[in-house]
Amino acid sequence: MHSKADLGLFYRGLPVVVTGGAGFIGSHLARALVGHGAEVRVIDDLSGGTLDNLAPLRIQEATSQASAAAARTSIRTSPPPIRFFRSSILDAEALARCCAGAAVVFHEAALASVPASIEQPRRYLEVNVLGTQQLLETAVKCGVRRVVFASSSSVYGDQPALPKVETQLPDPLSPYAQQKLTGEHLMRVWSLCYGLSTVCLRYFNIFGPYQRADSAYAAVVAAFANALLTGRPLRIFGDGSASRDFTFVSDVVQANLLAGAAHGLDAPPSADPLLAGGVVNIARGERITVAELARLMSEIARQEAPPVFEPPRAGDVLHSLADITRARQWLGYEPKTTVRAGLEETMAWYAQQ
Repeated sequence: MHSKADLGLFYRGLPVVVTGGAGFIGSHLARALVGHGAEVRVIDDLSGGTLDNLAPLRIQEATSQASAAAARTSIRTSPPPIRFFRSSILDAEALARCCAGAAVVFHEAALASVPASIEQPRRYLEVNVLGTQQLLETAVKCGVRRVVFASSSSVYGDQPALPKVETQLPDPLSPYAQQKLTGEHLMRVWSLCYGLSTVCLRYFNIFGPYQRADSAYAAVVAAFANALLTGRPLRIFGDGSASRDFTFVSDVVQANLLAGAAHGLDAPPSADPLLAGGVVNIARGERITVAELARLMSEIARQEAPPVFEPPRAGDVLHSLADITRARQWLGYEPKTTVRAGLEETMAWYAQQ
């Protein structure tokens, strides 16, 4: 287990990569790593993220081998700028430049919508599976010590047993869920075959500032926030009884930092099941219904917003609740932000936009 001070010592000066680091979760993680003094590189094609998410951090674009080398040797003030690679993880050359000399990679890059994965399964396969394999191949070639993979609670499917425990047999219901499960398998195989330390974090319904609300596939908290602030009705798919284990983004950042530092970087994958593609639920360990979420967000926004009910969407899970015993035992993880506190902070951020 690591305290905040311990994490600061671990990450200070450590070269790390955040794939998808201009996106929602990735940008929060990048800012936290900069705060701990890490040397942060971000690779992102900006298809789902924006450099505005990394403000007010200093950004230094690495557009060529020469500029990347200059960035490594230039005199920097503290904290150093984020080295930003404007590229897809499918670009092998850019990925190799980004990962060269890195110790830990946090793999957040993905196409993340369940409905869109049903509409565009091949595009999602290319990014979420082939991109993940390319990252692992690159990590081995570049001497990366550990990869922390952003997986998803969607791999459990709609099994009735609650809470979801990591030992349950996965049952994905969408291409996205299947691709995240394949990513977990890739992490384990690369640990077994290549000795790469890997950890898989299964995220449960993450929300917070910087989450996109301008998409037809926006996550429910972002979509509700956008509707409340623009005077539109809250669209609920189903009858509102579906429940979710909503998890504030700062708790997910905490889990990533703990996973990146767990047991130090000298421990081989064989030393602990966590490091050989170990799967860990990351959540709050509580659930509320979507109807309750709508009521709570309307109360926070001080607006009356009667919901509009629409047919359930294909691939959506009815109930989601995590058992976080393993996260506590293996990582020392402890969720710190209540759903209400997280929603208040999130709504305040959206209002400022």
